[in-house]
Amino acid sequence: MKLLVALSVLMIHGLPGPESTWAQGTSAMLAQQKPQSSISRYYDPKTGLSADEAVAYALAHNGELAAVRNEVEASRGLVQQASLRANPQLEIERQEQINGSDNDTMVGAMLPLELGGRRPARILVAQRELEMKERLLEDRERLLATEVRSKFGQALGEFLKLGFTEDLLLTTDEGYRLVAARVTEGRTAPLEQNMVLVEVNRIRSMRESNQGKVEVALLELRNLIGMRPEEPLRLRGDLDHLIEPLPSVAISTELALRERPDLQAARALETLTEARIAQARSEGRIDASLTGKYELMNFGFSQRGFNSSGQLVPIQGRFHSLAVGITLDLPVRNRNQGAIAAAGAEKAAATQRREFAELTVRREVASAFARYQSAARAAEIYRVGVQGQANANLEVVRQTYELGSKTLLDVIAEQRRFIEVQTGYIEALVNTYQARVEIERAAASPNLIKR
Repeated sequence: MKLLVALSVLMIHGLPGPESTWAQGTSAMLAQQKPQSSISRYYDPKTGLSADEAVAYALAHNGELAAVRNEVEASRGLVQQASLRANPQLEIERQEQINGSDNDTMVGAMLPLELGGRRPARILVAQRELEMKERLLEDRERLLATEVRSKFGQALGEFLKLGFTEDLLLTTDEGYRLVAARVTEGRTAPLEQNMVLVEVNRIRSMRESNQGKVEVALLELRNLIGMRPEEPLRLRGDLDHLIEPLPSVAISTELALRERPDLQAARALETLTEARIAQARSEGRIDASLTGKYELMNFGFSQRGFNSSGQLVPIQGRFHSLAVGITLDLPVRNRNQGAIAAAGAEKAAATQRREFAELTVRREVASAFARYQSAARAAEIYRVGVQGQANANLEVVRQTYELGSKTLLDVIAEQRRFIEVQTGYIEALVNTYQARVEIERAAASPNLIKR
């Protein structure tokens, strides 16, 4: 009986309870890992990568974001191209008479005038497209920062689960060695050793599973921020101070409607369609091109005639001519009616999309706050009303076991419930962390990307 009491004390009091390290916060839980813990491979409270640094690294190295930036540069080039004036045209023509001496040389030029506001309309369309691409780039940065912070919080949660499981494995394994020694001496039944061995192996399996989840979370984080899978990565941070005052839903909604880049992109698309309407109308107006032509004609006849000196010479003449004119493109049949109608329909569609996007933003902000409030309440219930009670229940079971009213199986079962409570608490913290990130994403908070 004394041996079993000692084992239960090892298995119970060795667990990190809410009154010990957990009371100091998750940062203390991660920082106070034992030297043999594998957490040090993934977590460094001094030189590790923080969430803000991870976001900054991602913005600088993410491949998809780099591609979007190149698209923006392409749009800038199109603005420059749209501002260029139409090139003049030069035509040179030479005609030679077959089996004769007659020839004709002509040099002509044409300069398009681009009347009807064609060039300003073209420039405006290119500028609006650039503006929309820039807003889409900012939106991609916002979404990437959200993904990085969410994955960062998930990785911290996996660290906590792994650290908790490793601490649990150390204490349970120590208890098993004590039981094994007593069985060897013949003081304890082998069945009890097998019972503890099952628990040790179950916790060892949990540890392997948790470590695999840590590796996967870090690989996914590396991919998001633009690191190669083999590059070393350690994190620093915690899941503390999650339940803090936030701006009201109304203030956050107003901020989102004003600052969210996806909504700004929708508005930019609306102005782009207006510019396309103006461009379609300008292309349906009269246009003109200035033309000029110089021609040198050299003609003669086989007969001869007398020149001014009375000499008989071949009849041959050189004629110079100069022509200046204007070419008009008259919008008599085609006034670009179809393009104007299509651009108008695109404008109506863009307006509807913008209105729906504003409605979606309002819903996302409200949903993010609802999610955060429920997640924060769940985490607080775990902290105040579940962890302490679970620890007290475990203590009661231990004491009744010492008195002989409970069996070792009862202690193990209560310990498993305590493990579930700790795991649930970690998940509640991660959910609260991610819910705060979701609020920052929905409201386009400046805390999401700290420049």
